[in-house]
Amino acid sequence: MPTFNIQLFEGRSVEQKRELVKAITEATCKTLQCPPESVDIIIQDVKKENWATAGKLWSD
Repeated sequence: MPTFNIQLFEGRSVEQKRELVKAITEATCKTLQCPPESVDIIIQDVKKENWATAGKLWSD
């Protein structure tokens, strides 16, 4: 079923990530009426030097 790819600036704690995936899973199951086992979530930690908005690196 659904797979979520989430990119975040690095630095979030494991506990914050646990809370995030729990909330996303619960909302997905409620909305799509699917079992939690069908929800996949991939979290990618990204350094600010590898992310840009409006032509400017976040690390600048």
